[in-house]
This record gives sequence, C-alpha cells and structure tokens, in this order.
Amino acid sequence: MTTVVGIFLFDEVEVLDFAGPYEVFTTASRVYRKEHPVGPEPFSVVTIAQHEDRVTTRAGLKVSTDHTIANHPSIDLLLVPGGVVTAELEKGPVIRWIESTAEQVPLTASVCTGAFLLAAAGLLNGRTATTHWEDMDDLRHAYPAIKVLPGRRWIDQGDVVTSGGISAGIDMSLHLVERIAGRDLALKTARQMEFDWTENG
Repeated sequence: MTTVVGIFLFDEVEVLDFAGPYEVFTTASRVYRKEHPVGPEPFSVVTIAQHEDRVTTRAGLKVSTDHTIANHPSIDLLLVPGGVVTAELEKGPVIRWIESTAEQVPLTASVCTGAFLLAAAGLLNGRTATTHWEDMDDLRHAYPAIKVLPGRRWIDQGDVVTSGGISAGIDMSLHLVERIAGRDLALKTARQMEFDWTENG
C-alpha cells in the first residue's frame, strides 16, 4: 500500500524544509523499487499550495506545485514545512485546511516553523513539540498550551510529529519512513542519500 505524502508549500517557504523530506520519501520509493520491481511503491509525494500560482521560496527559488488546497487528491501524511510563516498565519483558509486535513489523515508532521501553522490549527495543544532553536521562545509565548522542548531533532506524538529546521526535517522524515515502511528501508534510504541519520529525536 502506498502512503501518499502531501507537502504544503507557500511563499517564503524554506527550500530544504520541503525538499529534504521530498527527497527522503521519493528516494525511499526508488530504493524499494530496486528490490521490488513489481507492486506498489511505499511512498508517493505531491505538493500542495493555496493557489495555482507558482510559489516563491525564501531563497527566491520559484516552484510550481501539483495541486491546490481545493483540488488535491486524498493524502495519508500531511507535511508542513517552515520558513517565514507570518503571512500564512493570517490566512484563515490555510489554517482551516490544515485543521480539517489533519482530522482526516493518519499523520501530520511539521518541519521548523511549520509548527506554528500546526499550532494555529490547534493541533499541538496539550502536546510536546519542537521547532527551530531560534523560534522556540516565540512558539512558547504564542501558544502556552504547548510544551516546547529544546535539544530535540524531532518529537513523535503519535498522529503528530514535529521537527527542528532543515536537516532535522530529513532526520524526522527518515524516522517516518522507518515507522511506516520499516527500519531496513530507512537505513537504506539514508545510505543512498549519503546522510548521517540522527535516529533518536
């Protein structure tokens, strides 16, 4: 069975916050396909934005997305990367979409300041979470119902998983590969990517 990963993109998103997880899940499927040429791949990845316009990342890279929040296919894992999220936090339709999508999917994850968008959607209340080290105090002050832990690469709370920034999102994604498709594939994926996986959050 294929797990469909939907990665939400927005203007001022951090490139590696979404490209790192994208690479992990697609590489996992490529590695799997070498040993299992027949049958479904473990992961399929789609990108989703609020509108059909191209997204301009924090570094200026322009990205065309696959779907909008109004027309995307059914997904199993919602991943919200970070970047400059100030504008997104003010967009009611985006926050409501994150909230409603999280209610329908088995697993929701964030990278870096993507945790602020999960928090705004009410997904982290009463939970333990993490974000980029530079933004932890802001997350604590803005959302006091969240227990924000320092020194963690990622934190798995069952149906919600949060991570620190950039490379920590790759660590978290490898953890999710292990959780969904097994440790062997996660280790082979990290090796294929020549990535020194920090396995413990």
